[in-house]
Amino acid sequence: MIALCVVIHGIGLFSLQRIMSRERMSARFETLEPLSVTGAIFTLLTVFSIIFIHFVEIWLFAFLYDYLGALSSFSESLYFSTISYATIGYSDASIHEKWRMIAALEGILGVILLGWSTAFFVRVLGKLEGDDKK
Repeated sequence: MIALCVVIHGIGLFSLQRIMSRERMSARFETLEPLSVTGAIFTLLTVFSIIFIHFVEIWLFAFLYDYLGALSSFSESLYFSTISYATIGYSDASIHEKWRMIAALEGILGVILLGWSTAFFVRVLGKLEGDDKK
């Protein structure tokens, strides 16, 4: 599951990078004003794309918990997965004892992948603001 999520995350971020690097998009990207309506829309689309990638990974863990019967329902599995991935913390008393380590590993993975997304987003904003031209 960890390897699958890392691959999904990598493909997702690299795909976003490729879309932004295309010749037509790259030319528009260089002339985009960060504080314009277009710049704000671009930033929002980037954020939503990154969040979508995280949602895919969270849902995969939720399906795993549900498949294993680690929690009583899929909705509880989804909530538990979201809280674990984001390392917010949720009582691990609700998950079956033999599956608690998966939840702990999901938290570690979440920290790493959220950090990777943050680094990617900072890089995109830096490029948008023209930091890479200085």
